Amino acid sequence: MNLHYKNTVIKYTDSVYEPSEDSFLLAEAALSEIKGSERILEVGCGSGIISAVIKANTTAKITGIDINPHAAACTKENGVEVIRGDLLSCVKGKFDIIIFNPPYLPRHEGTKKDWIDVALTGGHDGREIIFRFLEDALPHLVENGRILMVVSSLTGIEEVKSKMKSLNYIVGEKGQERFMFEQLAVLSGTKRASV
Repeated sequence: MNLHYKNTVIKYTDSVYEPSEDSFLLAEAALSEIKGSERILEVGCGSGIISAVIKANTTAKITGIDINPHAAACTKENGVEVIRGDLLSCVKGKFDIIIFNPPYLPRHEGTKKDWIDVALTGGHDGREIIFRFLEDALPHLVENGRILMVVSSLTGIEEVKSKMKSLNYIVGEKGQERFMFEQLAVLSGTKRASV
């Protein structure tokens, strides 16, 4: 299947999260944040839509990571350098911006466990993977580097902001959209300069 968005044609398959409202909201926020040829990492890149849009519309150097082998193959087919791995465990070095559209939905009993479920559910409260990412991202950010991440009201936006503050991120909000059953927000977290 193909999707046309922001000067980009994105190919995706049934085994990969289909680009949706959260993907577009995060892509818009990322484009508004990128200033030049920054080093950018997209964690959980899925189809590669956000990375491909960044590559097509900026001079930034972008790399994607996904645990799903189908997503890694899809991102590569969409012209983006990609690594197969779990969150940030497979990367070295530091980045100016790390982007993450996390699995943020709370897990319900009887949820099937396939690659789409891995892309959607983030533990019993939806925050398990988000909290792990927030801790893992800090050593991979340059001084004053930032993260951009989508969260849902179903996950608890204020709870995620509180965790970010406890890890010493400077927290901001880069966009918000309301849908019938949830509100999505793109949160930014800036790594504080060391004193």
